[in-house]
Amino acid sequence: MDCGDGEACVQNLCRAQGDVMAQKGRRYGDCDLAPLYFGFDDVTLSAEARTALEAEYQCLSKAQFRRLVLAGHSDERGTTEYNLALGERRADEVRRYLIRLGAEEKKLKSISYGKERPADPAHNEAAWAKNRRVELAPEP
Repeated sequence: MDCGDGEACVQNLCRAQGDVMAQKGRRYGDCDLAPLYFGFDDVTLSAEARTALEAEYQCLSKAQFRRLVLAGHSDERGTTEYNLALGERRADEVRRYLIRLGAEEKKLKSISYGKERPADPAHNEAAWAKNRRVELAPEP
């Protein structure tokens, strides 16, 4: 994918290079848990997202936690109801993939925040790309 000046391609999306550096995920023990990004109005895990999720799962499978919360998010476009459903579909897609990798179904919880918790509050494509995500949050 060809991105404009000052942008980088991350998971098949163009993002400002400064924004890419700001999108490092949270740490849980030895695990780096970066957000998994989605295209506009899409719930499909890209090849890059699947690879990242596989690495995160391998690390998390060695960690102790009670439950793994999969928080789905969307950008601000669309109704509140639509975006809550879209965030839930994204979280459920990640959940299904983790189960295929061997995760215990009872230890996974999908939730959706829709457009209510943006990673970037700006109103442009770069911000919207960061807001279309699923974040993994282990509960000790």
